[in-house]
Amino acid sequence: MIMKSYILSVPNIKTLFVAIVFVAFSCVGKAQQFTPNTEVGILLGTSYYLGDLNTTHFNNSSVAAGLVIRKNIDRRFSYKAELLYLNLAADDKNSNNLDTNRGLHFKSPIYELSGQIEFNFLPYDPGNALYTWTPFVYAGVSLFHFNPQAENPANGEWVDLQPLGTEGQGTTSFPERNKYALVQFAIPLGGGLKIAVNPSFNIILEYGIRKTFTDYLDDVSTTFVGGNGDPYPIEMSQEEDAVEMSDPTGTHKLGNQRGDPNKKDWYSFAGITLSFKLNNNTKDCDY
Repeated sequence: MIMKSYILSVPNIKTLFVAIVFVAFSCVGKAQQFTPNTEVGILLGTSYYLGDLNTTHFNNSSVAAGLVIRKNIDRRFSYKAELLYLNLAADDKNSNNLDTNRGLHFKSPIYELSGQIEFNFLPYDPGNALYTWTPFVYAGVSLFHFNPQAENPANGEWVDLQPLGTEGQGTTSFPERNKYALVQFAIPLGGGLKIAVNPSFNIILEYGIRKTFTDYLDDVSTTFVGGNGDPYPIEMSQEEDAVEMSDPTGTHKLGNQRGDPNKKDWYSFAGITLSFKLNNNTKDCDY
């Protein structure tokens, strides 16, 4: 009886109550804390380019795919590494450009590796019912490889354009025109929407655009370098496919405008990422 009375005494009940409240609030506090985590994701979408052969968004769009690794450092900021494969293409006959009689076209794969910083407009924390979605933006730096090709109408073969110097690059007639590098830097910019399906799985809708520092994604930039009685540089005349790829219609003369060197090319993509959190094991206060 004495023991029973001791257990049910008011001071001990108060002590037990305080202990329960302390543990409960401790667990809630831990639940409200953000634990940095890492995600891996698969991106699928569509890509296109903007330049001398296309000025319309999503025109001549093609497949895009990628792998994403994201480090969430808090509810607002993330670091992201992204590996993308894109396809770019355009054709004068499918564009709204004024000079469609150039007969120019191209296609090129893009392999891109980028590092980015993301900012969430709203706090975002999958698994926390208060923070299950947010719009976001990002910026960063990327390294990409491209290789424009065109189809030779004479034999139907697709040929690499950069080695041909279709605008006189690398010839003695145009010593100021150097062959462009096929590996370049770009600035990734974009944004989208993150949605937490559950504590370990996110769906991310994204649109991104890349500001490049080249005007040769499409192998078009400056002027025609011969034709209609004007001789082509001797180096081009000796190179199979060079003259044909420089002026497929054969209707232009030396100095005629082929592209606009004052506007650099851009490429873009839109897609959806399925992202999975790694090491999602919880400790303490598990239910």
